[in-house]
Amino acid sequence: MSSDILNEEAVLEILGTVQDPDLNRDIVSLGFIKDLVIDGSKVSFKVELTTPACPVKEQLKMECFTKVSGIPGVEEVDVEMTAQTRQANPGGGPTLPGVKNIVAVASGKGGVGKSTTAINLALSLKASGASVGLIDADVFGPSMAMMFGVEGQPQMGEQNKILPLEGHGVKVISMGFLSDADRPVIWRGPMVHQLIRQFTVDVEWGELDYLIVDLPPGTGDAQLSMSQVVSMSGVVIVTTPQDVSLIDARKGLKMFEQLKVPILGIVENMSYFICPNCDARHEIFSHGGGRKTAEELGVEYLGEIPLDPAVVKGGDAGQPIVVEDPESPAAVAYNEMAGRVAARLSILAEQGSGGAGPIMPEPIDWKS
Repeated sequence: MSSDILNEEAVLEILGTVQDPDLNRDIVSLGFIKDLVIDGSKVSFKVELTTPACPVKEQLKMECFTKVSGIPGVEEVDVEMTAQTRQANPGGGPTLPGVKNIVAVASGKGGVGKSTTAINLALSLKASGASVGLIDADVFGPSMAMMFGVEGQPQMGEQNKILPLEGHGVKVISMGFLSDADRPVIWRGPMVHQLIRQFTVDVEWGELDYLIVDLPPGTGDAQLSMSQVVSMSGVVIVTTPQDVSLIDARKGLKMFEQLKVPILGIVENMSYFICPNCDARHEIFSHGGGRKTAEELGVEYLGEIPLDPAVVKGGDAGQPIVVEDPESPAAVAYNEMAGRVAARLSILAEQGSGGAGPIMPEPIDWKS
């Protein structure tokens, strides 16, 4: 590189030494550099990331600024960080028009905080600048109406499409909007399948970067139906540290592997408790089981969420923790988890398709 000539080639050469740590390639070959302008001694350009929730956004910005500032002849550098979320569809199956990534949140058993994780994941992605929707696919125990603090019934739009309601900037559809809160849903499998289909293909979702799906616990009709109706970009498995939860988490993970749905990772909820009076850390339900399970199964560990009464209180009041108290340890943990989820989806999008798509599970040999 010439030391006395400031030109586009010189700038791109130095930016070519900046690596995206998730995609393991330089940002020039990835096509991240946009609108590069050299005006005398001033250099300006945009860095277009694959997701607004990129966890290393500020790190990349600072590295670009520092390296370009070091080019002889450069006196001013203007770096603008933008994002264009890419679509991850490893299975190559049917997708929803305008929806780039469909992310399921699942658990092997109830009571582990799956729905709380799903709503805070959605809101964390929304806070990063992404457009987000959420399907409450927990047909028999819908909770998103209360957790979002949203009331009312969805209306019908053009072409008989259901118009989702909105809570905290996130589009949401739930059985809770359609049924009496005190009336149980007593349905057989085919009816569950039909509702799952309506909540996906019959809803006017518009343009979304991420559509989060809060699945019911276990390995049943809703999970299978969801994998048949659309090609999911990946699934987040929620567990708590104790062994009984981890056993069921493994079963859920294996089910999604059988359905050819990528495992984005495991998150350990209720991981620890910080005493508000003495700041001492207490591991009430044991600790570390989620990380150990992720390592044993060869999947990403997405992080640990502390046990915090404010999380429960905020969910009951329709003010989830990432909205009510975004600086709290729990909200920070959810934001970090969302960044890791977004990073995993970006990696899958970069790798491209090539999977077999959603499949029916093989028949179980009960004699073996």
